[in-house]
Amino acid sequence: MRGFLPWLTVLAVVLLLSALRLRALATVVSIGWLAWCAWTWFRPARRGPRSD
Repeated sequence: MRGFLPWLTVLAVVLLLSALRLRALATVVSIGWLAWCAWTWFRPARRGPRSD
């Protein structure tokens, strides 16, 4: 359940902004969240210094 907390928080914020008729801001939040998720999923693995 703890892993879903950020997702549920963003969903609640987007729904709240949409209900307040701030749909442009809700769209920005949604796209920003999607971009952050894509970055964390697809970013190249960090390579530390090699210890030979």
